[in-house]
Amino acid sequence: MQNLPHHVAIVMDGNGRWATRRYLPRVAGHKKGMDALRACVRHCGDRGVKVLTVFAFSSENWNRPADEVSSLMELLAFALAREVPQLKAEGVRVHFIGDRSGLSEKVRAGLAQAEASTAANTRLVFNICFNYGGRWDIADAAARLAARGEAITERSLAGALALAHVPDPDLIIRTGGEHRLSNFLLWQAAYAELYFSDKLWPDFGGADLDAALADYAGRERRFGKTSEQVTTAPARKAA
Repeated sequence: MQNLPHHVAIVMDGNGRWATRRYLPRVAGHKKGMDALRACVRHCGDRGVKVLTVFAFSSENWNRPADEVSSLMELLAFALAREVPQLKAEGVRVHFIGDRSGLSEKVRAGLAQAEASTAANTRLVFNICFNYGGRWDIADAAARLAARGEAITERSLAGALALAHVPDPDLIIRTGGEHRLSNFLLWQAAYAELYFSDKLWPDFGGADLDAALADYAGRERRFGKTSEQVTTAPARKAA
């Protein structure tokens, strides 16, 4: 596909509503959402997308019912054990992005092990934002720069953010019919193309991802320039 986004980011919204509409506990929606995520990772790799970033658990999600939060933590532990070996075999490099201070020692160890075991992979960089918030990311980066006595500039701040190891997202997808970022990649989203789908995340499949990629391919990205400048300039290279 021409004009393929280098970096796709996804707000995976609608797991709870998917379950509620089927008179199932909310955790059933999160488990079904894991199936959709597994398929999405493979589809991105097959299509040639180089970076995939997903919003798995926001810093605001701690405000959800305690039993749901506990189930999500258990699901994360289960996913680490089951999915990481397969991701490693498929050439996927895993990064967990977010504040780990509020997580249990067992969970933190699992995240570190998953990152270490896939560190040599190059087919797809898979960033999982867990206990993440865009405002936290910016504030944390600024605090670390200040602690080191470094000037806080646009360039230095960008280099200190949690996703400094990859280019900013070209395309941000949100499922579930909502039209907002919800504190996701606030800095990095500055020039991203936005795509909204009414599909609930567990129902978002390969054809839906292809539709988003096709929509992106038809857009003109100007980065502050005029349309005439874009059409006569060399193609913008990914970082």
